[in-house]
Amino acid sequence: MDIQRNGSQPSGKGPAEYFTGTVRVDPLFQAHDAALAGFGLAYVPEELAQSHLKKGHLKRVLEAWCPPYSGYHLYYPSRRQTSPAFALLVDALRYRSSHGGTN
Repeated sequence: MDIQRNGSQPSGKGPAEYFTGTVRVDPLFQAHDAALAGFGLAYVPEELAQSHLKKGHLKRVLEAWCPPYSGYHLYYPSRRQTSPAFALLVDALRYRSSHGGTN
């Protein structure tokens, strides 16, 4: 089995050593829905899963690999030409983060 990893993990044993399977779902809501249906794990924002966690429909796992992060996370292709509006958004977020504001 080939597990594709996104991002960094703490040192020591990682999730790849504990799971087997062949399904990888990239769209956020499809992963969320698959986890709710009992097909496996989903790495989703806490806000998306919060109500299901409270009701017991989902269970939090691997908390050591999910530290709280109060900043911004933005993924975009850096080699493509971006629109002026998107470039302005990125600049504004960078400015705000560098000056201590995240809300």
